[in-house]
Amino acid sequence: MAKAVIVGTGIYVPGAPIDNKTVMKLTGIEFDAARHEQKIGIKQRHISRLSGLQETTADFAEKAARDALKAAKIDAEDIGLFIVATDTPEHISPATSIIVQGRLQGGQTYAKSFDLGASCASFVEALDVAARNLMTDTSVHYALVIGVYNMPAFIRDDDSFGWSIFADGAGAVVLERQEESNSGYIDGTFITDGTQWNFLGVYAGGTRFPITHERLNKGEYGLQLLQKMPGDRNIKLWPPLIQHLLDKVHLPQSEVDHYLFTQINKSVIEQVMEILGEPIEKTTMVMDRYGYTGSGCIPMAMHVGLQEGRIKKGDLVVLVASGAGLAVGASLLRI
Repeated sequence: MAKAVIVGTGIYVPGAPIDNKTVMKLTGIEFDAARHEQKIGIKQRHISRLSGLQETTADFAEKAARDALKAAKIDAEDIGLFIVATDTPEHISPATSIIVQGRLQGGQTYAKSFDLGASCASFVEALDVAARNLMTDTSVHYALVIGVYNMPAFIRDDDSFGWSIFADGAGAVVLERQEESNSGYIDGTFITDGTQWNFLGVYAGGTRFPITHERLNKGEYGLQLLQKMPGDRNIKLWPPLIQHLLDKVHLPQSEVDHYLFTQINKSVIEQVMEILGEPIEKTTMVMDRYGYTGSGCIPMAMHVGLQEGRIKKGDLVVLVASGAGLAVGASLLRI
């Protein structure tokens, strides 16, 4: 049976790193930087908007993709499937993936392109879709999956929560269809609860809440926190989801070499690893250097883990991501 194997990863963040004190100075908002760094784990981040850069989602995605293509040692023309995983697209329409395809391939090709939006679970879900496409479609030899985030573009000026947490960034992976390999994507399992749509999101600008002068004057635009999310939600969700995935593929937890989680809260990841009975060394956290990059954080953490030797060839890796809405996913692959 054909496998979908990761043969290259890439990363991109805009501008120089911005520490917590500088964020407060640039935005005029206040938060407890010391507590933020200790509990959440965020010490710095990259934000195009605060750096005076004219770069947005498609730019981040393109540059991460080029980095991954270089690592995979293949040409952009070889890609038969483009998926951009994000809930902060370049435009409502056309899809960001189509724009990225045009920049990378320069024109019309026999490639499939689409965006996948499942909030911050977008990359894990897109990886599952891309892998299954590669494994079943013999005409596609390479797929490019890009997790990208530009939520700071939607943060209102007075939003201290938004400015303290969210950041810009992108991570990309190149998948190759291989007929015989010990590596590759194995399986995934997912949770959806659409009754939780009204917690956190960008609600204005779609068909339900078009942008109007009245809505703008009321501050009903951009990133909106409508209800406070339960602080222990991921602690309750992630361990049983991982067990469900491992049961599905008939593998014991002892086989797992590394775990990658949504990078929104250091203390949550530490608690989950404790519940799993796993040493903290078996996970990679990058929120200290990149902030929270939503759909981009899983592939960015994977790239860092590979570059730093924390994840090695042959390792069995579990990816776990949570997104507002509610969308949660876990995937299993062998590097």
